[in-house]
Amino acid sequence: MAVPLYLLILLVGVLCGESKFMVYNTSQSIVPGKLNVHLVPHTHDDVGWLKTVDQYYVGSNNSIQGACVQNVLDSVVPALLADKNRKFIYVEQAFFQRWWRDQSETVQSTVKQLVSSGQLELINGGMCMHDEAVPHYIDMIDQTTLGHRFIKEEFGITPRIGWQIDPFGHSAVQAYLLGAEVGFDSLFFGRIDYQDRAKRKAEKSLEVVWRGSKSLSSSAQIFAGAFPENYEPPKGFYFEVNDDSPVVQDDRNLFDYNVQDRVNDFVAAALSQANITRTNHIMWTMGTDFKYQYAHTWFRQMDKLIHYVNQDGRINALYSTPSIYTDAKYATNGSWPIKTKDFFPYADRVNAYWTGYFTSRPALKGYVRMMSGYYLAARQLEFFNGRSKSGPNTDSLGDALAIAQHHDAVSGTEKQHVADDYAKRLSIGYKEAEDLVAESLACLASKTGCQNAVTKFQQCPLLNISYCPPSEIDLSSGKKLVVVVYNSLGWTREDVLRIPVIDENVTVWDSSGQEIESQIIPISNGSLGIRNYYSAAYLGKAPSLSPAYWLAFSASVPPLGFSTYTISSAKRTAAASKRQTFYKSRGNKNDIVEVGPGNLKLVYSGNEGELTRYINNKRSVNASVQQSYSFYLAHDGSTDLEPQAAGAYIFRPNGSFSIKSERQQVPLTVYRGPILDEVHQTINSWIYQITRVYKGKEHAEVEFTVGPIPIDDGIGKEIVTRISTNIKSNKTFYTDSSGRDFIERIRDYRADWSLQVNQPVAGNYYPINLGIYMKDTNTELSILVDRSVGGSSIVDGQVELMLHRRLLHDDSRGVAEALNETVCVHDECTGLTIQGKYYLRVDPQGEAAKWRRSFGQQIYSPFLLAFAEQDGDKWESSHVPTFSGVDASYSLPENVAMITLQELQDGKVLLRLAHLYEIEEDQDLSVMASVELKKLFPNKTISKISEMSLSANQERAEMLKKRLVWKVEGSNDVEPTVLRGRPIDPSELVVELAPMEIRTFSIDFNYKSSTSERETNKATFGVSISRWWPCNMFLTGNDQALVHVMRFVCH
Repeated sequence: MAVPLYLLILLVGVLCGESKFMVYNTSQSIVPGKLNVHLVPHTHDDVGWLKTVDQYYVGSNNSIQGACVQNVLDSVVPALLADKNRKFIYVEQAFFQRWWRDQSETVQSTVKQLVSSGQLELINGGMCMHDEAVPHYIDMIDQTTLGHRFIKEEFGITPRIGWQIDPFGHSAVQAYLLGAEVGFDSLFFGRIDYQDRAKRKAEKSLEVVWRGSKSLSSSAQIFAGAFPENYEPPKGFYFEVNDDSPVVQDDRNLFDYNVQDRVNDFVAAALSQANITRTNHIMWTMGTDFKYQYAHTWFRQMDKLIHYVNQDGRINALYSTPSIYTDAKYATNGSWPIKTKDFFPYADRVNAYWTGYFTSRPALKGYVRMMSGYYLAARQLEFFNGRSKSGPNTDSLGDALAIAQHHDAVSGTEKQHVADDYAKRLSIGYKEAEDLVAESLACLASKTGCQNAVTKFQQCPLLNISYCPPSEIDLSSGKKLVVVVYNSLGWTREDVLRIPVIDENVTVWDSSGQEIESQIIPISNGSLGIRNYYSAAYLGKAPSLSPAYWLAFSASVPPLGFSTYTISSAKRTAAASKRQTFYKSRGNKNDIVEVGPGNLKLVYSGNEGELTRYINNKRSVNASVQQSYSFYLAHDGSTDLEPQAAGAYIFRPNGSFSIKSERQQVPLTVYRGPILDEVHQTINSWIYQITRVYKGKEHAEVEFTVGPIPIDDGIGKEIVTRISTNIKSNKTFYTDSSGRDFIERIRDYRADWSLQVNQPVAGNYYPINLGIYMKDTNTELSILVDRSVGGSSIVDGQVELMLHRRLLHDDSRGVAEALNETVCVHDECTGLTIQGKYYLRVDPQGEAAKWRRSFGQQIYSPFLLAFAEQDGDKWESSHVPTFSGVDASYSLPENVAMITLQELQDGKVLLRLAHLYEIEEDQDLSVMASVELKKLFPNKTISKISEMSLSANQERAEMLKKRLVWKVEGSNDVEPTVLRGRPIDPSELVVELAPMEIRTFSIDFNYKSSTSERETNKATFGVSISRWWPCNMFLTGNDQALVHVMRFVCH
């Protein structure tokens, strides 16, 4: 076919056109009077999700997901150096610190210059972007502190901005505690309920002033912004390699020139967002998950967009950061809508409530919570003994716990192999902390000081499954078992210990050498089965013997101290528990069984074996209480036009069914004794329950064993327990925010919008970290938990907790894996079994807060046990029998907890004190509290003390000077004064704490004594530590390699 001459000439002209190097003007700053579009280049790098944290960092296992964080940071740095106007923000310190350690001094120096100039901004600054529903507030503080201190030490800066863009709902604690109290000026996030978002768009209220704490009110408020559509760029502006958004083609010598089209697209998208945003500033989040692996593809297009949009002149585009954006918003001097409470629960569309993850992977949730309490106590011990520069320390456990707070870690929304990786890291960290505890305890308990300490303390990491070799020894030959009991709380504590023993002929002696009351309780066959099965997994072989009994005795331990108890053989047995078995009967329907050796009595129907009443004569309580189990069928989404199945994230029930006891002839068995009574109930073949009532306690302890959940019918199930009362709760109940403040919940109601109810169960579920309660004018029912769970009050007078989930479908939120956890031992795989506890109490209205707050601390920080064998009476002559780290006449006020006592690498000591009560929560304890540091540290002299921000990266006074003060709509310029503790007087050294206040201090101690004298002084600080360790990590008998073989968690 002949080509016309004029077309040939035109084609040659195009192909041979002169090329020119194009310089784009990216220097534009804010322009008053125009709409300013702040382009914020960012990457969101999950610290584990579909791949493990290390796989994400190095870019391995790409068959799952093509993601390499190393490439992101390697690529961003030269891209920033290419143009001084470009900017980038980075968040996850777990990745950044890995990368930083690999860099040369030259690269580190260059990066420091980028940070100093503001081109590279480190925001949020924690080791991860933690979840906000299921972590405990202490863990949130600890992981943020680790990241913030690194940034301060390496770069000399303090992050200004909170960037919680991906967690699945947002807590009040995040706003006031992990926002305002760490020194942030603003907090941005991506996920709020779809109904809430629609209303806020219409009202231009996506950006607010958030007052998360009713106690701290305006003194801890923060400017907060929810993105219009999550944390990604507007549609059509994705520029990673192979993304399908049109690039800006600005070479007129080439086909498809589209500059004006792309400018028009940009302006249209900007104006659309401006219509739902106040002021003339909007933010575009230019990036998403694991983007900028080849950063030039993004910056090339943004350079062009900024250049041509500003040439067009209708709006102004600029490279920006959230800090620049925040300052621009503040400079408008506007007033903002106020937001209180939190952003839970979260749904992204109809029938899609992200409330299942409140319970998902309950084993991992329990493991994280136990390791958190252990970490707190181990750091205390490390302080008392002095931090070692070469020996074991708590750093590894701290790092593992920090990573585990990630919003796809403890949340339970990761793939199974990633959950295994989190557990493995915790196990490795625990092992080093365990070594530190054992070494330090030997040093501190010895009368002759550290150099002569020879005691080999053992701990029982499998005590949760009644496996404790140190206590399972034969004492008949004259040996004695020494149990050192450490109390990490700041007040004297009494609690009942239970340890497995092989012989009932034992007696217990306290620290003063007096014989004390003890009780023998048979270990149930079910518990022994669990012990033998899972200890075989840990050891690689079945244990050679099994204990027959639990030995129970009451221990009293001083604040921040220990007491020693000795167990020896005796010719007479300890008090034996009297067994009573109640059979199903067709006889007297009024047959009752009353249980409890003290003030509290639980009444059961002897015929049906069901709890009927809760009686506490001391409190004049006589309440109707019933407890039952049920399960929700998990919806598979098959009937939907837009399918939505239940999964790791989503709770979508398809009907509820009661679980009735299958043991028709033996509904319950009771063991009675002088210390406690136990009620054993076999609900069915996969649910077993033990309820304990202690002589000196006014609450019931319920230990449940659930699993494997049957799925033979091909349907996933979610197991709940329900506690029913006659309380007239009027749709109202209360749940905690990250273990801190309690927030009022009203069924089928949202304060911020008119709720369209499409999921009456899932839409009323909330995260529970500490507890849930309901009340009427006469009575309060409180339930406290040992780990994060989901819960609600679906019926007036009734509370339910979701204990376990086993599902067979993915919920289409990215994890691409059903939440079907299994345990494989000796090539035999079964569904996951969970063992845990919750605690129940009924009080007269207004009297329950004391128990919730004080006992809540005991759940978080249980007694720590260490064991040693004794021959004869040598122990008493060479060891300190009891100790308290505080002055003998002192303890912390009962409304104050010490949540951090840690010696840092630079020798300074980090101290955090927390007021446990909200304003008006308790008439006696919701008041200003005082802590006397001279009595808290009686054997040390404080040479310098500085009050710090919550994350300890700047002095609090300096933080307050820099803080932006935002105006709130409808309020005058003068806010009511909020009660706060006064600045500390360095001579008096008394710390005041107002309700809900947490104060953080950096302390220098003056060590005047010589090294040898300090070693001797250490012997006066006796701390002994041991903890349960769930069966998350195990050594195989063949290769001693750490292998994660199950996720079974007790207590």
